Amino acid sequence: QVPYVGASVRQVEHVLSLLRGRYEKLEDLGSGDGRIVLAAHRCGLRPAVGYELNPWLVGLARLHAWRAGCAGSVCYHREDLWKVSLRDCHNVCVFLAPSVLPLLEGKLQAELPEGARVVSGRFPLPTWQPVAVVGEGLDRVWAYDVHGGGPGGQAAPAPSSALVPRAPDPQAA
Repeated sequence: QVPYVGASVRQVEHVLSLLRGRYEKLEDLGSGDGRIVLAAHRCGLRPAVGYELNPWLVGLARLHAWRAGCAGSVCYHREDLWKVSLRDCHNVCVFLAPSVLPLLEGKLQAELPEGARVVSGRFPLPTWQPVAVVGEGLDRVWAYDVHGGGPGGQAAPAPSSALVPRAPDPQAA
């Protein structure tokens, strides 16, 4: 039940800058019209997969991929993000509403492997400390790295060691 608002060109650029030098699988949870998946594929993140519940947006994403000549190279699934396994994913992108993010933190922590990176656009993960923040205002994007820890080898967010202050909550003011 997250409203669709397409990522801006600047937001896509920021996501890609935070994924630079990473080449493993990317999964975009709530991929909308697929623009981040397509851009990630073009930058070498393979495979690049999008998950979206809205059938119209999945169709639009597939059309964009076909027009770009990448229909056989990227994948879009009409699937609930809560049912997607992230156990083999090293790069996750989310542009979701703040109300969903606390629940998503638990899923990410439980499923992501050590070394995974999560990139969140528009809103930060509520309790994780970012390792990098790029952009201003609505174009701001946060990156989080996952390190081993916790019971049963579950992934857990790393304490921030970067010299990047936690960005203020855009809802506050």
